[in-house]
Amino acid sequence: MAIQAGLILLVIFAFLLLIGTPIAFSIIISSVITAVVIFPINTSIIIAAQKAATGVDKLSLLAIPFFILAGIIMNNGGIAVRLVNFAKVMAGRIPGSLGQTNVVGNMLFGSISGSAVASAAAMGGILGPMQEKEGYDKTFSTTLNIASAPTGLLIPPSNVLITYSLVSGGTSVAALFMAGYLPGLLWGVLTMLVGFIIAKRNKYPVSEKIPAKLKLKLFLDAIPSLMLIVIVIGGITTGIFTATEGAAIAVVYALFLSMFIYRTLKLKDLPKILVETSRTTAIIMFLIAGSTIMSYVMTVAGIPQMISESILGITENPIAILLIMNLILLIIGTFMDMTPAILIFTPILLPIAMQLGMDPVHFGIMITMNLCIGSITPPVGNCLFIGCKVGNINIDKVIKPLIPYYFAIIIALLIVTFVPALSLWIPSLTGNL
Repeated sequence: MAIQAGLILLVIFAFLLLIGTPIAFSIIISSVITAVVIFPINTSIIIAAQKAATGVDKLSLLAIPFFILAGIIMNNGGIAVRLVNFAKVMAGRIPGSLGQTNVVGNMLFGSISGSAVASAAAMGGILGPMQEKEGYDKTFSTTLNIASAPTGLLIPPSNVLITYSLVSGGTSVAALFMAGYLPGLLWGVLTMLVGFIIAKRNKYPVSEKIPAKLKLKLFLDAIPSLMLIVIVIGGITTGIFTATEGAAIAVVYALFLSMFIYRTLKLKDLPKILVETSRTTAIIMFLIAGSTIMSYVMTVAGIPQMISESILGITENPIAILLIMNLILLIIGTFMDMTPAILIFTPILLPIAMQLGMDPVHFGIMITMNLCIGSITPPVGNCLFIGCKVGNINIDKVIKPLIPYYFAIIIALLIVTFVPALSLWIPSLTGNL
């Protein structure tokens, strides 16, 4: 039954994707058709409706629309510009320093907004023209922006980690948030290193020295924005409030900052922001509903158990098994969005990882990092497309220059996979494990 159901699910799902069916509909249609093989058609439809409804009927999911709203407010509220100025101070005067500013800016803005796409759009939009004006090659500035954009999905707050917490059976959101810091920083640092080597080779200019007085001013301007991380993440990890409450506080703080401190957001801008938030939330929730149906069908058909036995049947070597899981996730990430991938493949691969003695928090960071790589690779990499659009450059011109960054990021992934302390040290230190 498992093999038959698995083949039906895979073939129909792949076919629907190939003919251009939206991924949420592809998931639902392929799942319902597979369910008909197991149950009568009427039962299959009723079960699909029930699972879709219960899949999104969870209080913890409220954190997602709140964090989305907070990110959109920040993107429209002048926070990105202040973080770019602060990133200039942090990047210092090294070859290709504007490119390094882009990486630091992506880490800062991505972590605050919780969106890699928003980060790529904001940083590329601000720093791209500046780099072009100073003589940087457009390919260099675009590839560096694309390669570093996903760091914000690892550095908290992160909607992806909240989704993983839900589907993994309640893994601590606070622990996952703390676990993402060092892997996210490692990704950013290795990206900066590759950018430095390329900039040095091409003799890209060094930014003008910033006077100490101006450095202090730029730092002070950025403090209110940076305090969002301290307030939200600090409150969640210390148990003062939950992830959902922290997300709501992030909205209030971002709104206060943009409207009353920076005065860059007007009351008339709010309807547009709320509509954009509703649209993005609806897409994510629809994906969650569809993925819940697929997860249930796969569980009933015994597909996760079959895959688990197949992987464990190939080898009993833990290193080889982890490499196989990483390879599977990297392939999945190239053609599937992160949210459905997390929802569908966590129940399949997490039990295998736990059999190897892997902590669920560590696995959560590993699967997220794999799928983050998918966001910057063709054919469906959202950050890749947005980065190229903002950089005003064709995708075919950036794939080859991105290869050194891919190598560096894969090295970071392998370090995260085989050095658990990198993910677990901070959660242990803060008492979240």
